[in-house]
Amino acid sequence: MSRTVDGSPHASAPVLAAYRYCEAVTGHQARNFAYGIRLLPTEKRHAMSALYAFSRRIDDIGDGALDAETKRARLASTRTLLGRIQSGGIDEDDTDPVAVALAHAAHRFPIPLGGLEELIDGVLMDVAGRTYETWDDLKVYCRCVAGAIGRLSLGVFGTVPAAGHSEDELGRAPEYADTLGLALQLTNILRDVREDAAAGRTYLPAEDLAKFGCSAAFRRSTAPPDADFSGLVHFEVRRARALFDEGFRLLPLLDRRSGACVAAMAGIYRRLLDRIARDPAAVLRGRVSLPAHEKAYVAVRGLAGLDARTVARRRGTGGTHR
Repeated sequence: MSRTVDGSPHASAPVLAAYRYCEAVTGHQARNFAYGIRLLPTEKRHAMSALYAFSRRIDDIGDGALDAETKRARLASTRTLLGRIQSGGIDEDDTDPVAVALAHAAHRFPIPLGGLEELIDGVLMDVAGRTYETWDDLKVYCRCVAGAIGRLSLGVFGTVPAAGHSEDELGRAPEYADTLGLALQLTNILRDVREDAAAGRTYLPAEDLAKFGCSAAFRRSTAPPDADFSGLVHFEVRRARALFDEGFRLLPLLDRRSGACVAAMAGIYRRLLDRIARDPAAVLRGRVSLPAHEKAYVAVRGLAGLDARTVARRRGTGGTHR
């Protein structure tokens, strides 16, 4: 890796090509994520694209049509590749562009790559067809597949000191990032409840399903007879909103553009959650999404720092740094 005249890191041509590949994967596979990270400066956007592309590879193994044994073998191979990245065993001319990009990003930023091992552990839970009796059980899964991504992303974003922020508050940034990941994942679970049921997966806690008479699978466009599906959704929405409120405490601890990125991505999901709350049955009729103009509004709010300042006022502290 060479350096420009101002001392900032400058990636080689093979690394830049690897990052372009990861950005193409991100733009094609994750529009909400891509929408948020485009608010970042180039180096951070590249690193986040590399993280997404590697994470997507893990998810695609779990979601694919292969048999369980083959999935486990491929996840084991991916874990071995991750070990090579962690040990510095990937050269710039390696034939795997995702590995090249992630290795470079991990050299540039203090990314806790062990979080990707947690993601593999979470996908193995999917492969095993695991279900969850309680919210505490489901939280373990959510922390693996989403909380870990929040903590990995924080390695790219970093935190900034600000007036009124104690060292203890800054030290809690990984906890807030983890909690925000849980909020996003629970929103995903609500949005995809019918799609997951059709694939034979149930994520919502069994005790919650039983409480609202919803233990039957959601494979149709209407709720099971005698089920209080709206009650179930509103119960989970309240839980997700509490997680968002806690996780948003991360925003004032980030620089302006990193905060804007997080506010945009999380804000889109928070509004998605609000839309689900207004019409719970919509998730049984099809995938709920936000129109482009509403996503743009969320991005503008994030870039203006409005969400971060709102959190800071509630906490009695200053806003984000520029």
